[in-house]
Amino acid sequence: MPALAPPTSAPVASRQPWIRSASFDGLYVLAPPFLALLGVLLLPDTYRTTSRMPLVAWVGLVVLIDVAHVYSTLFRTYLDPVRRRQHRTLLWVAPLACYAVGIALYAASGLWFWRVLAYLAVFHFIRQQYGFLRLYSRREPAAGAGRQLDTVLIYYATIYPLLYWHLSAPRNFNWFVDGDFVQYNWPVGRLAATIVYVALLVAYAYKEVRQWQQTRQFNWPRNLLVAGTLVSWYCGIVLFNGDLAFTLLNVVAHGIPYLALVWAASHPDAPKQANSLPHRRATAPWWTGRYGIIGFLAVLMGLAFLEEGVWDGLVWREHAPVFSWFHSLPAVTDSVGLMLLVPLLALPQATHYVLDGFIWRRGQ
Repeated sequence: MPALAPPTSAPVASRQPWIRSASFDGLYVLAPPFLALLGVLLLPDTYRTTSRMPLVAWVGLVVLIDVAHVYSTLFRTYLDPVRRRQHRTLLWVAPLACYAVGIALYAASGLWFWRVLAYLAVFHFIRQQYGFLRLYSRREPAAGAGRQLDTVLIYYATIYPLLYWHLSAPRNFNWFVDGDFVQYNWPVGRLAATIVYVALLVAYAYKEVRQWQQTRQFNWPRNLLVAGTLVSWYCGIVLFNGDLAFTLLNVVAHGIPYLALVWAASHPDAPKQANSLPHRRATAPWWTGRYGIIGFLAVLMGLAFLEEGVWDGLVWREHAPVFSWFHSLPAVTDSVGLMLLVPLLALPQATHYVLDGFIWRRGQ
């Protein structure tokens, strides 16, 4: 999620800048990384330090959260008549361009296809944290050293664990496939990155203490967002070295807040809670409300299950107990077939990453 453009200037307000409400934001946007960490701490040690991943955890995390959140973009683009008109050209060009580029990359190298997709995904994950930071800072002064420090820290809170990953020996997890990230074991580089990380944490803590002393105000959602980002990225990549630990922290901390934002932004009363969120509908669509959320999630999980089933039937052949029906499909093994098929099956993800750079801008 890219930055949501807040008002250019606003006085510091005592009221907390929730997106929807303290309870909604607290449970669905700010709590997920801490709940995920609690889940990791309750896991047997083998799941925090190895590549083992129980099938039920893979289905719950990868299929029903990670892949499902990709399809939530539909509710803010193709299923929204206003944005469908506003972004008509983009909504046609983005998937066609992604597919064309995907074919070209896969024709050159299957590894490079997954590598480029992985880095595009990482960029999307990083920008989501910055976007939430902007939302939760919208009532604070738009300029100044404190605002700049917030921005630097939220970026480095994600970049430092990635640097650690890139500068370490191979980890017990990957983003998409083995070898998708470029890695070189460089202890000195890791040490230098860590020193910068600690220095930024100290500077941020000092800034928050000084701000409290001067204003007696504390921005709870912004600070919880920063803390959650630090927790999920550091613990998921640096502290633990297990596939399940990484997936749990990575997917829950990213996917659930994104789903919550899409759903909350659909409400016609959303400007009352977050006046910097972009355009809203005049009336509530069918997927809002107490029962609408059930349909909203059912559609997303159904599409995710269908996509992963087709992947497993045609390409991976790894999860027969879950996707047995799809194993009646013919496995595609020839190079030309994979060159055309893999970018097509990855198209929802690639399009999600690209469209996300446009649909959250102010006034869109």
